[in-house]
Amino acid sequence: MSGASDAAGAWTGRGAAVPTRVLLLRHGQSPLSVDRRYSGRGNPPLTETGQAQASAAAASVAARYPAASVVVSSPLDRARSTAVPVASALGSGVEIDEGFTETDFGGWEGLTFREAAERDPDVHRAWLGDTAVAPPGGESFDDVGTRVAAALRELLARHAGTTVVLVSHVTPIKTILRLALEAGPPLLYRLHLDLACLSVVDFWDDGGASVRLVNDTSYLG
Repeated sequence: MSGASDAAGAWTGRGAAVPTRVLLLRHGQSPLSVDRRYSGRGNPPLTETGQAQASAAAASVAARYPAASVVVSSPLDRARSTAVPVASALGSGVEIDEGFTETDFGGWEGLTFREAAERDPDVHRAWLGDTAVAPPGGESFDDVGTRVAAALRELLARHAGTTVVLVSHVTPIKTILRLALEAGPPLLYRLHLDLACLSVVDFWDDGGASVRLVNDTSYLG
């Protein structure tokens, strides 16, 4: 992959500059994923399918990105259980970073889309189109964006010029892709990310970014 990075650097005028490559890996399947329920700060484990997804992702990451030397994870069990086999395949440990935890869905935690809409119709309707609106007792996407942006800045400073695997959740990963693309709020609602998918972003020390891959699940069969 280094040749591709060098070519990108030359094309953009960055010469021999080395980006910080962040491999964004969504956690594997959990019981709430199966039922399509809001799953934020609740802490369900991976299902057997989720564990298999984590193993497949680990093998793929190790084969395709052997330069990866750091694995960072959300503190939630479904992310950590996905991160551990990745770290094992790379011969690395796992750093836990609270900044990359999932959105706090408050009173909607564990509910389906329909159940949340029936419980709080006005708030749910507003939440679907306004990133400043939070679920009852929860966290708005704007709040998540502020938290994730700060955590990303710190991660890039700590691991500048390396390849980092970041195991996280839908909203933080979408937020990082949105930041990299300098995209507006609609991206959060229009971008789909599958369970155990991989996205890849190069971040340059001049503030630039290059999104190289989004929602890859080819290794899941």
